[in-house]
Amino acid sequence: MRIGELAARAGTTTRTLRYYESRGLLPARRGGNGYRTYDEDDLKLLRQIRTLQDFGFDLEETRPFVECLRAGHPEGDSCPASLVVYRRKLAELDTLIEQLTSVRAQVAAQLTRAEAAAPGGPEPKCELGGHG
Repeated sequence: MRIGELAARAGTTTRTLRYYESRGLLPARRGGNGYRTYDEDDLKLLRQIRTLQDFGFDLEETRPFVECLRAGHPEGDSCPASLVVYRRKLAELDTLIEQLTSVRAQVAAQLTRAEAAAPGGPEPKCELGGHG
């Protein structure tokens, strides 16, 4: 298939595909007519990249998964290097969750303090437009 068809089937743009090609993530094969040519394996690579990016992986983090697929494995995460990336991403997510949990606790404490200090009780009513 040509680049436009691959882009459409993968739900992306030809510009993105050229970028992936320039980064070595997508093979740069050319037919006898000079056009880029792709196959179902390339579509599988793209779907792997897109899924990982949807999970928050940056483009470079997808490389071990792409290389695993290119090596002939049925899944991009069946190679040791892919598992290393998964573990690293989980550690990053755990750190972010801890940070967000801490910030949430601080915001909740501030809300409790502000509600207790507010005149007229915990949930003051605000009137819009001066009607009262």
